[in-house]
Amino acid sequence: MTENPGILITLFAFLITIGLLVFIHEMGHYLVGRWCGVKADVFAIGFGKEIVGWNDKRGTRWKICALPLGGYVQFAGDMDPSSSQSQEWLKLPPEERNRTFQSKSLLKRAAIVFAGPAINFLFAILILAGFALAYGESVTSPVVGTVAENSTAETIGLKNGDKILEIDGDSIDRFSDLSREISIIPDEEVEIKFERDGAIISKEAKIGVRLEEDRFGNQYRIGLLGISPGSIERRDVSLLESPVVATRQTVEIVDLIVTTLGQVISGRRSVTELGGPLKIAQVSGEQFVAGLNQFIFFVALISINLGFINLLPIPMLDGGHLMFYAIEAVRRKPASPMVQQWAFQSGFALVVMFMLVVTFNDLASFGLFRVFSG
Repeated sequence: MTENPGILITLFAFLITIGLLVFIHEMGHYLVGRWCGVKADVFAIGFGKEIVGWNDKRGTRWKICALPLGGYVQFAGDMDPSSSQSQEWLKLPPEERNRTFQSKSLLKRAAIVFAGPAINFLFAILILAGFALAYGESVTSPVVGTVAENSTAETIGLKNGDKILEIDGDSIDRFSDLSREISIIPDEEVEIKFERDGAIISKEAKIGVRLEEDRFGNQYRIGLLGISPGSIERRDVSLLESPVVATRQTVEIVDLIVTTLGQVISGRRSVTELGGPLKIAQVSGEQFVAGLNQFIFFVALISINLGFINLLPIPMLDGGHLMFYAIEAVRRKPASPMVQQWAFQSGFALVVMFMLVVTFNDLASFGLFRVFSG
């Protein structure tokens, strides 16, 4: 029998997850903006109608809005998506103009934009560093202990004592590296390189598939090689080491995101596996009732995803702004307002289309269309 966290717990967990991460993201923009001398007119969590708000002594309007699916910081003078130097901006008094976003150097503007995704990564690293400090890290060697019958490992002749070196050219240093690599490539052909008695052996293999269902009824296709380690090894992590361990884990998670995104683009993974806000809400509730550690780790994963997505070079996202700043640095002048406006309109259309796709996927996964179709 599957568990259901309930609508109230799901909504509560979702608001905590999204509200916290959006606040952190926008706070990155806000703090670096202030450090660069830019006035913030609005700091908003959510979109649409304002539910509650207040003005601080610097003239910034802090508000919480009705649609909790994002947020924004509106800097002084930031009057359009491309932040161009409009005629309206040119008419501002010099002192007021100097406190606007457009008045700052290219480097400062880029720093303000980059700060949002950067702080999402830093927040995740802080969480993962705490886990490393509390529980240590796995250092189990990728050496075969046992081989499952009728598995991929048995098919290619892996034996006790063999050490896995590479999966499709990716170096394997620990058993956790092996598990991570294999889990996201079910039913795919790969080259496995391993060492036996000092000799290096390469084999072509098709990764097996294990269907798993969690306590909430969610089903997953997991890649399976069919080996287990001879022994499990963990080591304590010091306070100074923990950020290093956490940073490495964050890089590994980003690598997984890039790999799975590449699989969707190439057609090796179905686009229906992409989830949106409704799916995040569902998983938020599930992880919340699963335990505090699971929920905190989930928040770290979403923070990394939020940072990564915002760095994609799509106009309307932070990465799109950074792309235009890179063009400006090369050309020694910004792209024309017409080009920027066209690009940001196209980027907005792309983001809307993506949201429609993932929302359709979410509704389909919840069985809504099966209900309507009878």
